[in-house]
Amino acid sequence: MVSILLLVIGIVIATALLGSIGFQFLTPINDLILSPLEEKCQLIANEGYKIHATYSVSSIDELPKDEMKLMMYLDEKWMNECVSVLPADSIINIANNVDRKFSYGE
Repeated sequence: MVSILLLVIGIVIATALLGSIGFQFLTPINDLILSPLEEKCQLIANEGYKIHATYSVSSIDELPKDEMKLMMYLDEKWMNECVSVLPADSIINIANNVDRKFSYGE
């Protein structure tokens, strides 16, 4: 009787551990919860990176005029609304998110 009880307890513990491991694999760990300001800055960074990736020029002066104006506007917004307000780790996380999105298609 005692051996059957120990076997049942062992099966219950093993099932709980396997369920926990399965749940961890199903839950994304890299999804960060962003504040509204961080989300806004993420969008600004995404737009700027799209322009940067579209044109392989080394200087903003070499962009088409409309794209140059948009890039300067985004750069000003990025500096005034994001870099000057958010902590450094948030800026780094946003930059990493942009890199992941465009490099790996996430």
